[in-house]
Amino acid sequence: MKEFISLHTISLILGIILDQIVGDPHFMPHPIRAIGNLIALLEKRLLGDLKAQADRNGKKEKSRGVLLWFIVVITVAVVMAFLLFGTYAIHPYFGVLTETVFSCYILAARSLCRESMAVYKKLDAGDTEGARAAVSMIVGRDTAELDEEGITKAAVETVAENTSDGVIAPLIYLAVGGPVLGMIYKAVNTMDSMIGYHNDRYEDFGAFAARADDVFNFLPSRISALLMVTGSFCLGMFSKEFNAVNAYKIWKRDRLNHKSPNSAQTESVCAGALGLKLGGTHMYKGIPVEKPTIGDELRKTKKEDIKLANDLMFAAEALATLIICAILIPVILI
Repeated sequence: MKEFISLHTISLILGIILDQIVGDPHFMPHPIRAIGNLIALLEKRLLGDLKAQADRNGKKEKSRGVLLWFIVVITVAVVMAFLLFGTYAIHPYFGVLTETVFSCYILAARSLCRESMAVYKKLDAGDTEGARAAVSMIVGRDTAELDEEGITKAAVETVAENTSDGVIAPLIYLAVGGPVLGMIYKAVNTMDSMIGYHNDRYEDFGAFAARADDVFNFLPSRISALLMVTGSFCLGMFSKEFNAVNAYKIWKRDRLNHKSPNSAQTESVCAGALGLKLGGTHMYKGIPVEKPTIGDELRKTKKEDIKLANDLMFAAEALATLIICAILIPVILI
């Protein structure tokens, strides 16, 4: 057991380092894409082309949505367990290599930074149109009419929200259950992003996927928020750009200012730490969607806020890594 925990800890640390170095290389096949393809295939088989509204059966669609969820989760768990146990059976070093690679795939810190900083670079070069195109790759809202402030806020909100979904939550699940549990989390997250919408097609079919994602992210999102508050305190010792006291204040006040019980947790910390007002009404496919605002506008938004949001994300990841190591390493040494 001690040897297993040792190898798991080594793999996790190496996976974090590998993610920092390479992120998600686009030239390599990604397991999350395979999961997405499986979800799309099952959706086509279980939901198909919708008939007239009068002929639809909401109860049946909900049941089929639950079936899709369990098929995907079980498939991912079985495949990952087979790969890990198989490679460890061949040789422990081969198992560590496999676990390291999949841990890197599951984490998204470097990719999140790279994609958001692509927006910053376009803004810094004065290319507003290019910045709109870059931010459209990481947000769901309409970006064609966004000005520099709107583009910056969209990127900051994405980094803040995904600090939990793409970094801290996967890291927690990896630490607890290795790539098996980590990949199950990514599958749950992917199902929510593909079918967990409140619209005519997915209102019933995707209801279970959306609720399951809320459950899986409930504790991690709150842990992420506390890590970000602590991270803003640490960063504040070196830069006046971060205000830990305001980060905590806005988190306590605005952490539930979102239709999701989890999304505003980290977004409120980021808004408070940087002194920004985020959220509000945005356009989605030409339709205005009203959302509560998060934070107070203590200063004007600037493109450098994208950098600062990434700094906060990396600080939270570093703190999470230290805590996980502080828990696992003594178990190895005892």
